[in-house]
Amino acid sequence: MRKKRGKRGDRHKKMKEAEAEMSIISMLPAECISHIVSCTTPRDACRSSLVSSLFRIAADSDFVWERFLPQDYKEIISISLNSLSKKDLYFHLCNQPIIIGNGNMSMALEKQSGKKCYMVGARRLSIIGGDTPRYWQWISLPESRFSQVAELKAVCWLDIQGYIETKNLSPRTTYAAYFVYQLSSQHNPRTAATPVTLRVAYEHSAVAVERSVILDPAPPHARYRGDGWFEIEMGEFVTEEDNATVVCSLVETSDYNCKSGLIVESIELRPKE
Repeated sequence: MRKKRGKRGDRHKKMKEAEAEMSIISMLPAECISHIVSCTTPRDACRSSLVSSLFRIAADSDFVWERFLPQDYKEIISISLNSLSKKDLYFHLCNQPIIIGNGNMSMALEKQSGKKCYMVGARRLSIIGGDTPRYWQWISLPESRFSQVAELKAVCWLDIQGYIETKNLSPRTTYAAYFVYQLSSQHNPRTAATPVTLRVAYEHSAVAVERSVILDPAPPHARYRGDGWFEIEMGEFVTEEDNATVVCSLVETSDYNCKSGLIVESIELRPKE
């Protein structure tokens, strides 16, 4: 019984200390509280807004949420989004990727951290034979955020590469690259069963993350994204340099059997959890 009373006493003491700290902080001007909150994270800002009406005003301020937006956000967003508060703009970018790069790329924010997510659409990828109609065709699908995706008609070799400049990503961040695709109902079974090599590396670097996988959309090979597409992790890298280029590739050049029915939407780069 004594131990239980001791634990209750300690808990009561800690609650009193926390209340005293909150009382002191609440005496600060809203601008000071906003500055403190802006040094935390988007998740902490949302939590702190529940403390009191003063904290809600401070935590919801444009000053706080502009700190969570990318430094170049004004160059990326359209004029129509300028009327939003910075908090509304933040969550808009988290929930609704914006199309950039002449319609061939998209950018969004990772909700917990505010770090950038980029998707390089098929039209922006380097696909060997992609401009030859007998090998690949360009089609439109309602489930794609891009106007066109690439559908494989018939090839023996696969060589798909995506390039992303690290200056467009969040600095000092570990990213993973994902190959986003479907298989059409008429695909050749060998397309899903033949191993392909996935590779992620800085351009002109001998150091690379490389793995062999199959494109079978069934677990554990791939993950269904919930948006009509499957994804396979290609590898990861860290954005340590501002002016470097990362190359993400899918290659299969050893099996000479015909492949068909692969539908390529994009390569996506997201911060690792």
